[in-house]
Amino acid sequence: MVVARLEHGRLSLIDRIREMVRLGAGLDNKGQLSEDAIQRALDCLGRFRERLRNLHADSVRAVGTNTLRKTRDRDSFLGRAEGALGHPIDVISGMEEARLVYLGAAHDLPAESEPRLVVDIGGGSTELIAGRGFTAERLESLYMGCVSLSTICFPKATVKPARFEAARMNARLELEPVSWRFRGGGWRRAFGTSGTIRATARMLTREDNPSGIISRDGLSELEASILGCGDMTRHRPPGLGEQRAPVYPGGLAILIEVFDALGIESMMAVDSALREGLLYDMLGRMTDEDVRERSVRSLQERFHVDDGHAARVASVALDFHSKVLSQWELGGDLARLLLGWAARLHEIGLDIAHAKHHWHAAYLLRNADLAGFSAGEQLLLSTLVANHRRKFRPELVEALPSQWRVRALRLTVILRLAVVMCRSRSRNSLPDIALKAGNAGLTMTFPTGWLERHPLTLADLRQEMERLSPAGIRLRVK
Repeated sequence: MVVARLEHGRLSLIDRIREMVRLGAGLDNKGQLSEDAIQRALDCLGRFRERLRNLHADSVRAVGTNTLRKTRDRDSFLGRAEGALGHPIDVISGMEEARLVYLGAAHDLPAESEPRLVVDIGGGSTELIAGRGFTAERLESLYMGCVSLSTICFPKATVKPARFEAARMNARLELEPVSWRFRGGGWRRAFGTSGTIRATARMLTREDNPSGIISRDGLSELEASILGCGDMTRHRPPGLGEQRAPVYPGGLAILIEVFDALGIESMMAVDSALREGLLYDMLGRMTDEDVRERSVRSLQERFHVDDGHAARVASVALDFHSKVLSQWELGGDLARLLLGWAARLHEIGLDIAHAKHHWHAAYLLRNADLAGFSAGEQLLLSTLVANHRRKFRPELVEALPSQWRVRALRLTVILRLAVVMCRSRSRNSLPDIALKAGNAGLTMTFPTGWLERHPLTLADLRQEMERLSPAGIRLRVK
C-alpha cells in the first residue's frame, strides 16, 4: 500500500506498507484458492483498512493482478476482500498492469527522451515494458512469477541444480515468443522493479558496487550462492530476507533468463512500480489526462466510427442521464463516464459485420487490452453495448456484480433510447423531451404534435416498450 498527499498539483509520498501475502501460492491446479491463502490476504487487508481509516484517506484505489485473473472463485474472494478492506477492488489485465508498472517506474527515473526498458517480476506474472518518458510503447505480460515458478520447481523451498535448470527452462520457454519485440529495441538502459529485483540489487550492493547495479556476472554469483544454500528456509544468502527467501529462486531464474533473452548488460533497481503507477493514474483521472479517454478515442479511430453520429448519441444519452439522475440514483462519475463511452463505442462492431454488430462490439470491449480500464469497467461497458439494440437480454445484467445491476439496467435503457432518437442519423436538433423515472418505469413526454410528425420514431419507441418489458421496465411515451 502506498499513501500520498496531493500538494500543489504534485504527489508527495507519506507512507508505504509492504506485506508478503503470497496469494498465488494458495492457487491449486484447478484455479481454486486455499482458505489459508485467503485468510492471509483478508488479515492483511484488515490491517490496511485500519491504516486508511486513521489517515482519513478520501481517494482509494485497490487492484488485483495475476492470481485474481486466474482464480475461478474470483467473485467470492472479492466479496470477502472488499469487506475486509472497506473499498472496491478492481482486477486489471496483464497489459494494464504493465502500463501502470512503467508509469510508476518512470516517475522514479530521470526525465529523458531516450528509450528504456523496465522489467517487473511479480508473484505470478512478469512484465516487460519499453518506453520513452512517461509513455509505454511496447508491453508484454507473461504468466510466470517468483511465487508461481518457485511453487512448481522448488517445492519446500529446496534448491538443487536440476531444479534450477528446469526453472530457467520454464522461463526461457515463456520468453521465447516475445523476446524479439524487446531485443535490440533501441533502449540502452534497463531498470527493474518489485521484490525479486530489489532483493537482488541489495545482495549485490557492496564496496565495489555501491549502487547495487545488477550484472550478468552478479546473477551467476547469486545462482551459485543459492545452490549452495540448498534449503532456503534454513540457509539463505546474506541480504536476503526471511519472507523473500522461499520464493527467490524462481524470481532469480526468471531474471537470469530475461537478461539472456533480451541481451541486457546491466540493470538498476527502482523503488516505484505498480502501486505508484496507480497513484499517478488516479492523479491523471482527477485532471484532464484520463488514459481511459485516450483508449476510447483510439478504438473509435481503429474501428472507423462515425464520430459525428457517436457524439450525437452520447450527447442525447448524457442529457437523458441528467434528467433522471436523482430519480434513478445514477450519481457518481463512473456511471456517467461509462454511459458516454458506451454511446461513443456502440457501433465499433460495424467494422466486423453489420449483422449482430452489437455482439461484436461487446466482445471487443470485454476482451481488448484497454489502457486505464479495469476488468470490471470493461465488463460494464461491454454489457451496456451488448444490450443497446434488438432483444434486451436481462441475463447479461444479472451476471454483473450485485451493486451494479440496477444502475447498469437503467443506464442501458438510457443508451437504448438515445440510439432510437438518433436512428435517422439526422443532424437536426431533437426537441426538448421531458423524462420522469420511477422504480419500474420511465415516461417520455414530447412536445405536442412532434411524434405525429415523426411516425418512424414513434414506431421505434413502441417497439422499445415491448423489448424493455421483460427487463421489468415499463416505458410510456406521450
